[in-house]
Amino acid sequence: MTPHQTMLAAVEAHRPGFSLARDFYCDPEFFRLDLENIHYRDWLFAGHDCEIKQPGEWFTMQVGDYPVVVVRGNDGEIRAHHNSCRHRGSRVCTTERGRSKRLVCPYHQWTYDFDGTLLRARHMDGEIDKSQFGLKPVHCRSVGGYIFVCVGRDAPDWDAFSATVAPYLAPHDLADTKVAFTSTIVENGNWKLTWENNRECYHCAANHPELIRSFPEAPTVTGIDAVFSDPAMLAHWAHCEGAGLPSRFQIAADGQHRITRGPLIEGIESYTMTGAKAVKRQLASGVTAPLIGTLMLFHYPSTWNHVLGDHASTFRVLPIDATHTEVTTKWLVHRDAVEGVDYDLRTLTEVWIATNDQDRRVIEENQRGILSPAYEPGPYSIEHESGVMQFVDWYLGATRRALQGEPKLRRVA
Repeated sequence: MTPHQTMLAAVEAHRPGFSLARDFYCDPEFFRLDLENIHYRDWLFAGHDCEIKQPGEWFTMQVGDYPVVVVRGNDGEIRAHHNSCRHRGSRVCTTERGRSKRLVCPYHQWTYDFDGTLLRARHMDGEIDKSQFGLKPVHCRSVGGYIFVCVGRDAPDWDAFSATVAPYLAPHDLADTKVAFTSTIVENGNWKLTWENNRECYHCAANHPELIRSFPEAPTVTGIDAVFSDPAMLAHWAHCEGAGLPSRFQIAADGQHRITRGPLIEGIESYTMTGAKAVKRQLASGVTAPLIGTLMLFHYPSTWNHVLGDHASTFRVLPIDATHTEVTTKWLVHRDAVEGVDYDLRTLTEVWIATNDQDRRVIEENQRGILSPAYEPGPYSIEHESGVMQFVDWYLGATRRALQGEPKLRRVA
């Protein structure tokens, strides 16, 4: 059978309520199909508006085989391009971020405007039609301070996601914040193990002593089932909505994204070792109520988020290969917050830095065990792992649709 047929057979053979078969977590052909079926077709979280506030500011990212640059133009618009020079293919922007007057390829100095237009082809201007050799565009959209990109030729619908999350994010005004700290780690595990681990707190008590000081282990906070019948969740929604903050659980029809506001442990304000606020300045003037917990935004396959009253922690997941995944965490604070005055960097970051490292170790041990030929899928906890089952259901559904529709990689623009 072809790899497509083998994967489709594995999708159809999956036993509901159980973990995936071994090949989904470690086979290079399955990984390549994950890129083609999901990461090269879907909207992926790239970064934040506040990271490129000024014209000419840009940042780069790697989506599978595709280097991408995201830049703010002189007109204020945020755009994304394939970061590959139209001369001989060299990357144009070679560092993680920067600011420049133009985008200039360091190889032969072909020069591009921020909208991708080729302005100058050194010593070749009279030989080529420059209008035919601009940087290839990448679909790019922004909502509530979050920038998403899609490298596929045809991007999926954006409006449903944007319309759902915009009212929840609006009070926090994340586009007018700043990044206080960034941490990037590489987990020696498949990207789906990163997501499965995130979607439950069944493991938290034994593995996250810092996080459980503030984040409740209650399965209704991390999961899907019974969320509307949990008195604690209902009371928290009423408290937050009374303060003008949209809070009730919403999930996409296909399960790809969801958003809700959940409580932290009683009396806790923020993800700190003491539970007190990490930042003296509120994140935005639109959020003044105390004890609003965390706004949890998920969009598969690339981001989960915790937006609180005093700061936000945002997470980006990008696959590297079948058994390696890059996880980038950013801490956003009020634009005028001053380190050492309004916040202490260690206090702000220590809970999630510790938690991320603990999750890294858990995921790596999970991957090592799955690499064993003795591995076979095991049952998920109905009480604690409904969120994991929901992720797996989304993944299998998206994979099935791609394999049964157009299995080959779509050409980019």
